Amino acid sequence: MISATALRNCIAEQWSPTIGDPSVIGWLTVAAYGIAALLCLRARRNSRVRWFWLILALLLFALMVNKQLDLQSALTASARCLSQLQGWYEDRRSVQIGFILVVVFSGFWIALVSLWFLRKHLREVGIALIGFVTLICFVMIRAAGFHNFDAFLGAEIMSIRMNWLLELSGIALIAANATWVGRRRQPRGMEYTE
Repeated sequence: MISATALRNCIAEQWSPTIGDPSVIGWLTVAAYGIAALLCLRARRNSRVRWFWLILALLLFALMVNKQLDLQSALTASARCLSQLQGWYEDRRSVQIGFILVVVFSGFWIALVSLWFLRKHLREVGIALIGFVTLICFVMIRAAGFHNFDAFLGAEIMSIRMNWLLELSGIALIAANATWVGRRRQPRGMEYTE
């Protein structure tokens, strides 16, 4: 049995709260999350699915905070410490692959369930939904700390890291969709779905 103190001490040795990505692109990504969240709140005013835009705005604000507090690294450190203390660290690859498969599978099912509930509103929210599923899968797989995936994220195409491309693309899809909904004229007598 692992004591909570041993686990806490192990995590404290491997992770401390610091700025996760102090680079220009890191701060640009934080700003992009914040702007996209504000655009979602604006879109909420002109939408028939106000609840969708509110939930999306709250989740984007949470991801914005996570971006610079690097909380997924705390999750990775926790999993590493747990595996070391329980003695299965050497077999972690199979657990990491399983975690990634669960994340992808969960993302797929979340997308399907969301599509079902939002099926009458896909013209309004479809692009944002694709962007959000992309972001959630990206964040969760990155938290798995799988080195092969980390190497892929660090790869560059024309001086653009895949990490930036994936994360900013998801945010851009959400922001574009929210901007379009936010700029629409509100039809008279429009009834909101809460």
